[in-house]
Amino acid sequence: MSVPMRDCHREITAWMEALGATVRVDAAGNLRGLYPEMKAGAPRLLLGSHLDTVPNAGAYDGILGVVLAVALLEELGGRKLPFGIEVVGFSEEEGVRFGVPFIGSRAVVGRLDEGLLMRKDARGISVRQAIQDFGMNPAEIPQAGLDDGTLGYLEFHIEQGPVLEKLGRPLGVVEAIAGQSRMEFRFVGRTNHAGTTPMDLRYDALAAAAEWITVVEREAQSVGGLVATVGSIEAEPGATNVIAGEVRASLDVRHREDAVRTRAVEDVTREAERIARARGLSVSWETRLSQDAVAMDAWLAGEIEQAVHKSGCEPQRMVSGAGHDAMILAEKVPAAMIFLRTPGGISHDPAESVAVEDVAKAIECGVHLLDQLASSAEFLKRTGRA
Repeated sequence: MSVPMRDCHREITAWMEALGATVRVDAAGNLRGLYPEMKAGAPRLLLGSHLDTVPNAGAYDGILGVVLAVALLEELGGRKLPFGIEVVGFSEEEGVRFGVPFIGSRAVVGRLDEGLLMRKDARGISVRQAIQDFGMNPAEIPQAGLDDGTLGYLEFHIEQGPVLEKLGRPLGVVEAIAGQSRMEFRFVGRTNHAGTTPMDLRYDALAAAAEWITVVEREAQSVGGLVATVGSIEAEPGATNVIAGEVRASLDVRHREDAVRTRAVEDVTREAERIARARGLSVSWETRLSQDAVAMDAWLAGEIEQAVHKSGCEPQRMVSGAGHDAMILAEKVPAAMIFLRTPGGISHDPAESVAVEDVAKAIECGVHLLDQLASSAEFLKRTGRA
């Protein structure tokens, strides 16, 4: 919700209006363009992704999915389908400003509550105030909810990893989005002089944290499909010649099966306690996020697989290790995702890229998919609208 976001809205609005879509910005700051259906009153299919990104980011994470959705409208060439198409550019997915991800998509599924509206950024500005500053009315957030006739949600996104490149495949079919646990651990020992304190009389919080980090790595390496990361560590007082008396370390654990993820978190937490006890330290922890794994709609995934085949590609079934708006939309409607190969597996970095030929294949796949859904009695039947 910023001047650059307003510029982004203006540009994409012009593209969609030129293709016959009616465009609005909802009260949560999501850009929404509705391309009309063949007959008035028909249900709609959502296509989209997010418009925000992280600091020092690349050019494709999120935004590519919105641009591809607009490109599919262009490929229709004015042709109408039995359902309308609503392109959504979500206002906030990353959680950078307010520390909570998926603000835009939470509003669409009716989960942007008062507690979230009161969260503040580093400058003390609340989500509510940011919405007002952007020229929107927080009281109208309920109107951002899904239309009753929404058939489902489809999202194109770069993989943000190396799997498709390693396999030599341009497109992937996402079967599930991994669950996530995010925590902060605090090791507390005793600050003392680095030169005068013998090694056997130290209570070094940083050494304890370092030992624990290697345990986290070993745990992840021993369990198939598990990833665990300590991505941030802060030592106090943080001086070269002072033994660290306190360390705060982050923990990020992900797996497609919640039971496996939960067990891993319990294991590394017990190890943190064991290490602290052995070194005469204390340790405490806080859970910042516990997000269950989300399965994508199996029927839509099958349709995507067919569309990928029709595009001349070998589809790859896969799990997304990163969170996406699709996992939020899946709470209310059938949701599915298509991944594009990410050269070098690099994302959230200026070196992030995508191959032009892969984008062309994604558009081809998308057109096949829309045609399949348009001719499918099952698509309407399974939503209870046939």
